[in-house]
Amino acid sequence: MALVGYARVSTDSQDTAGQRRELRAAGCTEIHEEFASGAARARPVLAKLAASLGGGDVLVVVRIDRLARSLSHLLEVIETLEAKGAHFRSLGDPIDTTSPQGKFTLQILGATAEFERALIRERTLAGLASAREEGRIGGNPGLRDRDPEAIAKVRRARDRSYFDKLNGEAQHWLPAVRQFRPRLPWEDVVRIINSRHPGAKPWTVERLRRAARRFVKDGLLDRAVLDRAPPAQKDDRILAIIASIKSSAPDITLKEVAARLEAMREPTPRGRAKWATSSVAHLLERARQAGLMDEDIGDRD
Repeated sequence: MALVGYARVSTDSQDTAGQRRELRAAGCTEIHEEFASGAARARPVLAKLAASLGGGDVLVVVRIDRLARSLSHLLEVIETLEAKGAHFRSLGDPIDTTSPQGKFTLQILGATAEFERALIRERTLAGLASAREEGRIGGNPGLRDRDPEAIAKVRRARDRSYFDKLNGEAQHWLPAVRQFRPRLPWEDVVRIINSRHPGAKPWTVERLRRAARRFVKDGLLDRAVLDRAPPAQKDDRILAIIASIKSSAPDITLKEVAARLEAMREPTPRGRAKWATSSVAHLLERARQAGLMDEDIGDRD
């Protein structure tokens, strides 16, 4: 069982030294630091750490507020860990999911969160009913009256919010779209992106197409990426996928490439489920010869 520490402060002007000392004293073999607001759920270091933990590993923090600022976020992270067979421990709070007492405390927290959600729903419905009785109707008056200017303003705000979200995720999806579209079909590009970033929210074909169309609209992507993929031989397709895996992680071993292909459920050229390292090495060499990879990226057994 590996104890892995997570230390967080809100800004890089603050210091995690105190947290690191407590985590080391608790037996943590490695400690990950992050500089981010506790209210922000999108934290790259925490997401990558949660994805890397395996069965029996324990994520340790000095206090709950270092991990989450809301009960719902805390339970969300713990559920993610439990799905992987990992555990959670807070040194300053009575939560340790490796023990029966800690699990009992977590169950109480979960029940409390559900009760709070029920109360909020009840208060909201009561408030809406009271407002209707008094003749008050919630919402945007301009939208209720179908005012074109109000509708256009809301649409612009939604589009801006959507673009900002896409731009924040661009490092995950944009390089693959530029590299492989329209040479590969959308389904293969999605699988490549998801294999490169296993800890991120999985992409779907429709979500990726929509993202690409939005970037094309602003001139950030060549319109050609939206063209239909030409018919291709299966070998051409698998060469591109293997080249992508190796190019995105030059130090990856042949065995790890094979495991990645199996995780993507990509069959071998002979239709088998299990990949041999010799087959991976052969296809990587073909990918180099086809100009899909840099010549200086070597293979590791």
